[in-house]
Amino acid sequence: MSITRHDTRPRMSQVVIHGNVAYLAGQVGDSHTDSIADQTQQALNAIDGLLAKAGTDKTKLLTTTIWLADIRNFEEMNGVWDAWTAPDCAPARACIEAKQAPPGWGVEIMVTAALD
Repeated sequence: MSITRHDTRPRMSQVVIHGNVAYLAGQVGDSHTDSIADQTQQALNAIDGLLAKAGTDKTKLLTTTIWLADIRNFEEMNGVWDAWTAPDCAPARACIEAKQAPPGWGVEIMVTAALD
């Protein structure tokens, strides 16, 4: 089975496709100074674009991992996540608190999605 990579850089690819699954790198917001809600929306917008590049969309999400720099921002992030997630298509999901690299980012989101 072949492997296809999109937006490849020396350290990582933004999308890796193997079989009928697209694996996305973790996505962060455009600015580490924005609110958690804004950072979450920006990361989800990036995910939408990468899913489209892979030939799929958020209705085909399989798993999601969300890292929050401060778990006290859980509800703020969830407000944006809940509005974005397609009805009846919620993926398996984990959300954990973790230091972000670089410091200042409040949220990072990584997803996998089916292609068919």
